[in-house]
Amino acid sequence: MSYQVLARKWRPRRFDEMVGQGHVLRALANGLANGRLHHAYLFTGTRGVGKTTLARILAKCLNCEANGVTDHPCGECAACTEIDAGRFVDLIEVDAASRTKVEDTRELLDNVQYAPTRGRFKIYLIDEVHMLSAHSFNALLKTLEEPPEHVKFLLATTDPQRLPVTVLSRCLQFNLKPLLPKMIGEQLEHIAAAEGIDAEAAAVTRLSRAADGSMRDALSLTDQALAFGGGRLVDAEVRDMLGSIEQDFMVELLERLAASDGPGLLETVGRMAEGAPDFGEALAELLAMLHQLGLAQTVPAVFDGDGPVAERLAALAEQLDPAWVQLLYQIALQGRRDLPLAPDPRAGFEMVMLRMLAFEPVPADGPGAAGVSGPTPAASASPSKAGQSAAAKATGPTVPEAPSQAPATDATDDAPATEPAAGGEWHRLAAALSLSGMAQALADHCDWVGREGNRVTLQIDEGHRHLVNDNVIARLAEALSAHFGEPVSVQIEVGEVGSETPAAAAERREAEQQADARAAIESDPNIAALRATFDAEVISESIRPRG
Repeated sequence: MSYQVLARKWRPRRFDEMVGQGHVLRALANGLANGRLHHAYLFTGTRGVGKTTLARILAKCLNCEANGVTDHPCGECAACTEIDAGRFVDLIEVDAASRTKVEDTRELLDNVQYAPTRGRFKIYLIDEVHMLSAHSFNALLKTLEEPPEHVKFLLATTDPQRLPVTVLSRCLQFNLKPLLPKMIGEQLEHIAAAEGIDAEAAAVTRLSRAADGSMRDALSLTDQALAFGGGRLVDAEVRDMLGSIEQDFMVELLERLAASDGPGLLETVGRMAEGAPDFGEALAELLAMLHQLGLAQTVPAVFDGDGPVAERLAALAEQLDPAWVQLLYQIALQGRRDLPLAPDPRAGFEMVMLRMLAFEPVPADGPGAAGVSGPTPAASASPSKAGQSAAAKATGPTVPEAPSQAPATDATDDAPATEPAAGGEWHRLAAALSLSGMAQALADHCDWVGREGNRVTLQIDEGHRHLVNDNVIARLAEALSAHFGEPVSVQIEVGEVGSETPAAAAERREAEQQADARAAIESDPNIAALRATFDAEVISESIRPRG
């Protein structure tokens, strides 16, 4: 027997074999069970989600000889087997793309008034119905509105917007949704087990994503991958077949960005280009990585820490500023849309990477700059950036000691520093600590409560609770221990902060600078002359204080 492709061999023959589309299946099953049958059904959705398959199953439900009108056709009677084989005389399947003329439609409808030959109902299944001409729709309208009781119309289309509203109003509409990668992956694993195919989980996941919501596309890609891999589904071979990018490349790009390493960034892109990849797919993979980073930073409980690059992503999550990660995601998303407009795909991809590098957050004047710290300064490839952390800009190169609460005459050179006695001193201490990333952000949004023995207590408001996690607290405790010269632990209390935090102070100073800049513009005589002469208007949101 000749080989039958997976998309045909595994086409569902009953409602319970369908993948997804539960909202449609429930409505159809209830209607069949209760005898509430409509004369015209319209199935819409993207390619490969089951529109025609669902119509054929519905045809079996209406004409099953063993069970009558039912939502569980037997699949064994003559009607069911002939419908599966595509030779049931009372199921008239029409491809509207090849029969668009009004003459074709009139010829089709000439036999509507005659009773079915074999089945209970005569069923007209019109695929890609949006391809019919305007005259064909006009010829169909009257019959579609009031067909004989023995006739059912099943229409399928990928573009319902092109159907006249007069047709839409005469049909019971069902919109089939694109399938989630997880649904497709589970079905592919089931098929692989049934077919005895050796399939790697990573290869199945990659095929599920590449199918873009279409079960038929997933099965076609699986057939292609089996041919490419000699009957096995191996992730490396599937990746080569699809032109996908190794995850290691994507993580390396993010690490280069974190280190502000422009030459290294372009060198990594050059090595990627040697494999002639699809750069649009590369940006899609990068977006998936940034999504995982965002989860690790804001909702760590749902972060998938089992992947091959999960450990490196977890390290990046602590190193990169959460706001910058969100910006990187937006830049990659916009870059993917603009990639077809680039002179060539590689140049477009490189510009997206350079744009990410150009928008690296630069610490503003003040401690912590409201928690925006950017990449770890120590990892920077540029010496000028390595000394421009928020702490260095706020306090200068000399790290001050916290003021002692004991008389100066009792102090020795080896005595450990003591805790700050006032909020302003905590601001200076938070800026002087050797911190970066989320640990610096946590210190900047906290207020000093006190120290008892080896325990330091800080307070943070409810709005910044997401900054509090064990890893970040451990880094802050390590920095404070180095400052005080003895091991200390850190306890973070969540509640209303009584005084101004370093981050709030930085925001206040920035607002004051912005107000001064606006006042300077408003009082500038040149601006006044432009207003008087050209009726010009100052866009206050565009005014920025000079660095």
